[in-house]
Amino acid sequence: MNATTAEAADIREILRLLPHRYPFVMIDRIVDIKGEDHGIGIKNVSINEPQFLGHFPDNPVMPGVLLIEGMAQTAGVLCLRQMDAATRQRSMFYFLTIDKAKFRKPAVPGDTVEYHVNKIAHRRNMWWYRAEAKVGDVLIAEAEVGAVIAEA
Repeated sequence: MNATTAEAADIREILRLLPHRYPFVMIDRIVDIKGEDHGIGIKNVSINEPQFLGHFPDNPVMPGVLLIEGMAQTAGVLCLRQMDAATRQRSMFYFLTIDKAKFRKPAVPGDTVEYHVNKIAHRRNMWWYRAEAKVGDVLIAEAEVGAVIAEA
C-alpha cells in the first residue's frame, strides 16, 4: 500500500477490523486514508440512535464521549488496516489516553460528523493521534487519543 495514495474503508471493512457492533459503531465509513498517518471518519448522526432516548429527549445532542469514541475508532481502523489478518485476530485495540479534549459545539441528528485524525507518534504497539470532529467547516470537538494493541 502506498501511503501517499488516499484510500477508503466502507462499513464492511470497518466491521471486519473493529470488534464494535451496534449500537457502539461510531463511524459509517472512512475516506482520505493515507496509511496509518491520516484519515477522515464519517458519522451520519440519526435520530434513530439509542443515545437520543435519554440525551436529551426534547433536545437531542450527540454525547461528547461518543464523539471521542468516533475519533478513536477512526484511528483504530487506520492502525488495524496495516496489520496482517493473523496478527489482528490475536490482538485487541484498547484506548490508552485521551488528552486535550474540548467540546465546542453540539452535533445533532441530521449532522454529518467528520473525524479528521492525524498520527502524532507510533512506538512499538502504541499510537497517538490528533483528532478534530467537524460538521461542515465548523470544528465541534477535538482531542488527542492514544491506543495500544495487546494480545487478546
